[in-house]
Amino acid sequence: MVPLIDLKRKVAASLSEYVEATKRVFESGRFLLGAETSAFEGEFAEFVGGQHAVAVGSGSDALRLSLVAAGVGPGDEVIVPAFTAVPTAAAVCALGAVPVFVDVDADTAALDSVAAEKAITQLTKAIVCVHLYGRPAQVPESHLRVIEDAAQAHGALNHGQRHGSFATAYSFYPTKNLGGVTDGGAIVTSDEAVAERLRRLRHHGMRSQYVHDEISLNSRMSEVDAAILRIELNKLSAGNARRRQIAQRYREAAPKLRWQADHPDHVYHLCVARVENRDRWRKSLPFTTGVHYPLALTEQPAYRQFVREPCPNAEAWAAECVSLPCFPELTDSEVDEVCLALQRAQD
Repeated sequence: MVPLIDLKRKVAASLSEYVEATKRVFESGRFLLGAETSAFEGEFAEFVGGQHAVAVGSGSDALRLSLVAAGVGPGDEVIVPAFTAVPTAAAVCALGAVPVFVDVDADTAALDSVAAEKAITQLTKAIVCVHLYGRPAQVPESHLRVIEDAAQAHGALNHGQRHGSFATAYSFYPTKNLGGVTDGGAIVTSDEAVAERLRRLRHHGMRSQYVHDEISLNSRMSEVDAAILRIELNKLSAGNARRRQIAQRYREAAPKLRWQADHPDHVYHLCVARVENRDRWRKSLPFTTGVHYPLALTEQPAYRQFVREPCPNAEAWAAECVSLPCFPELTDSEVDEVCLALQRAQD
């Protein structure tokens, strides 16, 4: 069966480069916060059109540290779209803050800006805007600090042309469009002072050797992962173009399916359609599919305590979403096979 994703193919295409990069790190004797991390930060910032990129240990930490830098603390409220991966809300809870779930748009699955505005209280400190599946979302206009969750949107955002957000958090989990070989993340910001603070926060709040200005934990990216991410960054534009091509083939093959609303800068980390009777539909297909995500945050057992208002659009997305195979290493014949099956399944 055509796989939903196959990381072995990506590794096979880059293995010799991975080995050379790893050898370079080992020979340097520097495994954390060295030349590879600095180089990757500069190259990634340039790629996304940002002024500063700060590499951290995971996408979850990228969100958490962005919220810390935005001044979020215990008891503060942070508006979060009700349809997203759990780490978006977990980063808020990790600070002792309260996630306030807001419904999403029925067509895009992005935060509903009108609903977000209505959810603001005197305790609201920030808003998290998620670029779900790689589709750029509209950043809400607000007097509050906005954190963008771009864990699935590498290459979809040009930070040099964007205004209104405080910081943008990326994940380099292995399955991402720009994925490494461990967990990893980065924060992009236009504020030099914020970038400098983030560099301290990722390193136990340390200003200089054993001098700690703030209480913080470790969130350092490994030099090996940074070196491998530099390799993959050079392939990201071509990979995103291939993803768009595959998604367009699917959409043309099955125009009757309810697809996530398109966008010219969509990078299709996931290519998602909505179907009724999802379990039966998935079983009928001769290729592998996924569900991202089967529960809205309002339905997650650990997070039901934070529900204030109904979020019907989010829960409808969770009930019907299906992710289709969409990664650069898919062969043309595999794409043809999926297209043919989708044509039959839409009727």
